[in-house]
Amino acid sequence: MTLTTPSPSHLDVVSSAEDIVPVLRSHARWEDENRRLHDEVIEALAAAGIFRMRVPKRYGGHEADATTMFRAIVQLGRGDGAASWNAAVWSMCAWLAGLFPDHVQDEVFADPDTRVCGVLSPTAIAVPRDDGLVVNGTWRFISGALHSQWQLVLAMAPTPDGAAQWPVMALVPVCDLELIDDWHTAGLRGTGSISTAARDLFIPVDRVLPLPAILQGQHASTLNARSPMYQAPMMATGCASFSGTAVGLATAALEDFLERMPTRKITYTDYASQAEAPLTHRQVADATLLIDESEFHAVRLAATMDAKGTDGEPWTVLDRVAARAALGRVFSRAKDAVDVLNTGSGGTSLYLDVPIQRIERDIQALNLHALMHPNTNLELFGRIRCGLEPNTLYI
Repeated sequence: MTLTTPSPSHLDVVSSAEDIVPVLRSHARWEDENRRLHDEVIEALAAAGIFRMRVPKRYGGHEADATTMFRAIVQLGRGDGAASWNAAVWSMCAWLAGLFPDHVQDEVFADPDTRVCGVLSPTAIAVPRDDGLVVNGTWRFISGALHSQWQLVLAMAPTPDGAAQWPVMALVPVCDLELIDDWHTAGLRGTGSISTAARDLFIPVDRVLPLPAILQGQHASTLNARSPMYQAPMMATGCASFSGTAVGLATAALEDFLERMPTRKITYTDYASQAEAPLTHRQVADATLLIDESEFHAVRLAATMDAKGTDGEPWTVLDRVAARAALGRVFSRAKDAVDVLNTGSGGTSLYLDVPIQRIERDIQALNLHALMHPNTNLELFGRIRCGLEPNTLYI
């Protein structure tokens, strides 16, 4: 398969993302300490068009392809992992909002810079009432909730025949939810991934979709049905959305290492500069190639999505699971690269003004994500390759 590059019409969002890297870096420590994105970062992301990447064109969005989205999020990751991760979440959730009925999208995207957050865990209960559902429950790890206008919530609700329960996804205004300030973590602190809660919240039925239908590509939007952006499965779309943050973080670690290297000696040795040591040469080479491997899997996944979106080729079960395997490999190889560079960064890298310590914590947090954990995704991929059925709904 020929790997694609961003189309000319979308190059501006990638270059705009690169342009704001200094702004992101200047606020990264503040965000880590204050557990949220800085207002100036939100303004920079908006000005760069990041919030519009996966918004339909009819609302003023870019409706960008997967390769463009990946390239832009990589640039953001070079600046700050928290900003990059939230941008990925907002991009994915904007895509999900595009699956709802068109008149619901008219409300959500009345402002094309509207930010939609969400999570895929159905940790709430929904009870039918009148022409909708009443929801009670709490959702954790809601990245971007502090700066979002809408949230995609998941809950367990009765199936239409009432014989069983199934997960449903619903769009609700963030102002209708309780925000719980509980984001006290070791990594991705700047994402502000707090918990939210619903208390007897009524949701109209037209803002509710069954998750199994979404996973099988059954959407409620008429106007988005033929858009290439909506031809990929939900999970593959998520994998492509989140891969850029890992590659960006690893790239930032290498850039910071090379910048500090000439002025660092290796303490208790005769090396006046770390750059003179053969060990450093091996570390830099190893990290560079690990980042290349991480990026390869991410680029190939995005290219596959763009190609299938254009030619209409169907996604097999193996294709879907391979997307999760690719994301796991992107994350693990990026973490391996950061680990090598962190090991070679010396005791002074413990100071909070040195980015590698934050990058190490952020990349570790990414690798613990339940849907993206390298071990889980590797096992799932091997299971399918061995001829067994998937043991998860999330493919």
